[in-house]
Amino acid sequence: MKDDDSPARDGDSSVLEKFRRKVRSRARTEPPADTSPPAAAAADRDTEAADDDWDDGLIARRVTEEDAAEQAAAVETKLSGAPAVTPLTYDGPLRSRLDALGELVGLSRTRLDSRTLAEAGRVLDEAAARRKLSGQHTVVAIAGATGSGKSMLFNALAGVTISETGVRRPTTAAPIACSWSDGAATLIDRLGIPGRLRRRPIQSPDASQLRGLVLVDLPDHDSAAVQHREQVDRVLALVDAVIWVVDPEKYADAVLHERYLRPMAGHAEVMFVVLNQVDRLPGDAAHQVLNDLRRLLDEDGIPLGDYGERGTTVLALSALTGDGVGELREALGQFVAERGAAGRRISADLDAAAWRLRSVYTTGQRTGLSEEARDEFADRLADAVGATAAGEAAERAWLRNANRACGTPWLRLWRWFQDYSEPSTGRHGLRAPVDEEATARQRVEQAVRTVSERAASGLPAPWAQAVREAAVRGAQGLPEALDELAARAGAPQGRPPRPGWWPVAVLAQAAMTILQVIGGLWLVAQIIGVMEPNIGAPVLLMSMGIVGGPAVELSSRLAARGPARRYGLEAERKLREAAAGCGRAQVLDPVAAELLRYREVREQYSQVLGTTVAVR
Repeated sequence: MKDDDSPARDGDSSVLEKFRRKVRSRARTEPPADTSPPAAAAADRDTEAADDDWDDGLIARRVTEEDAAEQAAAVETKLSGAPAVTPLTYDGPLRSRLDALGELVGLSRTRLDSRTLAEAGRVLDEAAARRKLSGQHTVVAIAGATGSGKSMLFNALAGVTISETGVRRPTTAAPIACSWSDGAATLIDRLGIPGRLRRRPIQSPDASQLRGLVLVDLPDHDSAAVQHREQVDRVLALVDAVIWVVDPEKYADAVLHERYLRPMAGHAEVMFVVLNQVDRLPGDAAHQVLNDLRRLLDEDGIPLGDYGERGTTVLALSALTGDGVGELREALGQFVAERGAAGRRISADLDAAAWRLRSVYTTGQRTGLSEEARDEFADRLADAVGATAAGEAAERAWLRNANRACGTPWLRLWRWFQDYSEPSTGRHGLRAPVDEEATARQRVEQAVRTVSERAASGLPAPWAQAVREAAVRGAQGLPEALDELAARAGAPQGRPPRPGWWPVAVLAQAAMTILQVIGGLWLVAQIIGVMEPNIGAPVLLMSMGIVGGPAVELSSRLAARGPARRYGLEAERKLREAAAGCGRAQVLDPVAAELLRYREVREQYSQVLGTTVAVR
């Protein structure tokens, strides 16, 4: 310290002697006073004076910024030999929710942009950073508007004038930290508060009540200086709890409620709202203003911690007269002693981040692809490849083959003559002409669009878009694959199978033909006189053959309808199944994969919310 401060130290010799003994007991690396060189003795005196500046309010009010920086360095040196602080630990449910949020972010990176996931990433980073720091300390910020008296309340809680107060605005230009116990240096470093703005409260019985508290006095949140408001927003995002100080004039200020209190309604358990300057209110006006403040907080959606319920603590006090400060100190002491503010703050941040992401993870509607939609998609593809027409063609081919096998020889001879005299058109083809192929392609595209829209129905926009893109990618080359499939699986291979009664029908038809031939030859022989005239017998044989042949053919045709129908249906079924399998492999499976990914993401989101029932 400077030479002009030595009289003050001499006047307080008993106080200095007490702090000298304390410093010597903690500074393990310092040499004894009687063996120290003059430079070391001077450093020892500077360290002792630094303790006085931190612990004695009279001296603390007179130090300069240069001396304060020296004091901060001395205190860091003194605490370097102290045991490591106990890091913060989160309870099981909070750890599970944080892990679920990490999984959620990982699963969503390919579907959501970085800006959407930025808040969730910030919560994870801040939770990891806070967990590494002291779990025995609670960082509480005092925030308020210009002239609300927050700095005066800060000094009243510390028992010494640490933060400057006055009529000049803004008075507090930078955050000031005051720690009631050792081991909070890293927490204050995280807030970006330099050593010259770190203080210790006056040593008193009341100070032990707040052991573990780190109190931060913030600049005015409505300051005209932009950098002051930026500092307020930055520190508020890092502290464990906040005390909002309002006054009778600005307690209903729209900026306070709309910019801070209402968005932080989910942080009610780590907030205090203090109505300061009640000494200026006459009679019952303080109760009226306090009740109106409670009403406004209720309208902001902030639950109040009345009757033992969890919520915001609302108090009325006067930092100037000290009325109500003890009640706030007692509430803060109990709050800090619970050691749960940091976890509750992270949990509230987690809730806020999850709520902001709600629109991209759930819509409250049922999602998925129903069996009806799948069947309709398969039917559309079957129509596109002409499964019904292919079945009918197979049925006609079976009937035609039956007619040829069981028909009369004269009819088959006539048909052969027609086929020989006219150009052959070949077997009934399954491939459509050019215009029909274009129509089939349009049907396939329409089927894909329809099934993708049904699958995307009820999904949040990013996941609905992913489902549509998966369907479009799968649809590429689908018409060509269906054409090849129809040509390979739909065309009958060789002749249709013959039932067991066909040979009997063929023999019966041959017998009828033989009767006609015998009757005809017999009749001719009688005409030319080779045989004796007897017209009745040959005519009867010929009549039996002529009538019996068509009768056998007609009977065979009637008997062939059932097998022909079954053959056609079987051909249609095979083609439908082949088309459905092709569509499933190229379109439905990729769509189902996207729906499964969304289901996994939705389950992770429900775990982030801390609910056991999956969110729709």
